Amino acid sequence: MKLVLRGCGERYTVEQSLLNLFPGELPVYEPIQPGDESWAVVSCREEEGFHVTVELSWRGETAVYHYNAPLEGTEYERERQRRHAIGAAFFLAYRTLTGNTPPWGMLTGVRPDKLVTEALAVGKTPEEARKLLEESYYVTPERAALALETGAAAYEAARSLGPRDIAVYIGIPFCPTRCAYCSFVSQSVEKSFALVGPYVDALTAELASGGCMARQAGLRVRAMYMGGGTPTTLTAAQMDRVLTAFEDAFGPALDGCEEMTVEAGRPDTITAEKLAVLKAHGIHRISVNPQTMEEPVLRAIGRRHSPGDIEAAMELAAKCGFPHVNMDLIAGLPEDTAEGFCRSLERCLSFGTDNITVHTLALKKGSRILLEGLSVPGPEEVRAMLESAGPALRGGGYAPYYLYRQKYMSGSFENIGWTRPGGTCLYNIYIMSELCSILSFGAGGSTKMVDPARREIRRRFNPKYPKEYTERPEKALSNQADFAAFYSQRS
Repeated sequence: MKLVLRGCGERYTVEQSLLNLFPGELPVYEPIQPGDESWAVVSCREEEGFHVTVELSWRGETAVYHYNAPLEGTEYERERQRRHAIGAAFFLAYRTLTGNTPPWGMLTGVRPDKLVTEALAVGKTPEEARKLLEESYYVTPERAALALETGAAAYEAARSLGPRDIAVYIGIPFCPTRCAYCSFVSQSVEKSFALVGPYVDALTAELASGGCMARQAGLRVRAMYMGGGTPTTLTAAQMDRVLTAFEDAFGPALDGCEEMTVEAGRPDTITAEKLAVLKAHGIHRISVNPQTMEEPVLRAIGRRHSPGDIEAAMELAAKCGFPHVNMDLIAGLPEDTAEGFCRSLERCLSFGTDNITVHTLALKKGSRILLEGLSVPGPEEVRAMLESAGPALRGGGYAPYYLYRQKYMSGSFENIGWTRPGGTCLYNIYIMSELCSILSFGAGGSTKMVDPARREIRRRFNPKYPKEYTERPEKALSNQADFAAFYSQRS
């Protein structure tokens, strides 16, 4: 779509609105020519307030919307008000043109419930927070109610965090095979077995230096999450080595750690020996992630395991007595149907797990789904899957406690974590609601330094690929030095 901005420097806001409301359209900054059917002109004027006019053309139809907003407060607050006005004007022009109201209204970000958490933190009532979403951001009543539940859970989690509380992420970027929907930087073990040993060496060294830094900075780890990839592609001995390195490195900084989670993930990597190692290290929570219980769908996404393997993995987990087990499902996978998705969910519910995350398929660049043009269910079928999931989960005693959105997500829906009472995964809330810093280890690790009081977030990234990571330990050390400096400024 051609974009023309007049008196407006907010390219990012306009582009995110475009991508949200017109999936597949890309911004093009060229003059509009006679006969062009896809374009937008965004005109801004600041005079006794902020005035935005959006002229929007789509498939030969045109709409115009004028939006006026007062500007008040600090310059930071005024800048937020300008961005909101531009996003609102673009959205309302779209709604006037098409008659459509997307579930999340004009919201384009990953964390739509963050507005609720912020509102509650400054003393707003839940009803005021809900009205904010519906009236200022045009979120549908159903999604506003959902965001109120998850935003309130984040608010409660935030209240228990101290200024030097952090979470730790340990990345294991290896999988047995690559799933059709995946675009993560992970290596197939069958193709990169030689990398695993050097990777574990580099990871344990990084943990040793990072734990030392955390202790010296007086930091306290509240949650640890080992993800990937699939951590259980490591052998039992390698897993024992990594967890021992973590415990030895952080020592007293783990005294307040409330949960330690390891993604077992792929049932074909789970063995009794590996689960015994996790149990011996006090792991509170594991994941067994089928994504689907339908055999044809498993084959379509490149999974080697069968529904029977999932059942066997859940039996092993139950015998080991882990306090919490997570399961993940994805709505919208190739070859799946609304009926098949319902069967998968019913089977997961029958296991009695206290935590189920329902993802919506995101069509990611680099995934086999896009590269090979695999057929996926349409938005209406995905909607039917998600609309059946909520009542089934609530009927089973679950409530939503975190959510997030992704780009290129089917039907512009969301991912929702559901839990029974007492099953909340704090790490999921911490990272999705950006409540505290996340110190990340391993290839592709994204360290996030968070100062909630100042609304400040800084990011540092480890090398993306396992080989590069093992060859450049100085990058991780530099990131750790920045992490320490961030907290030295807050003392």
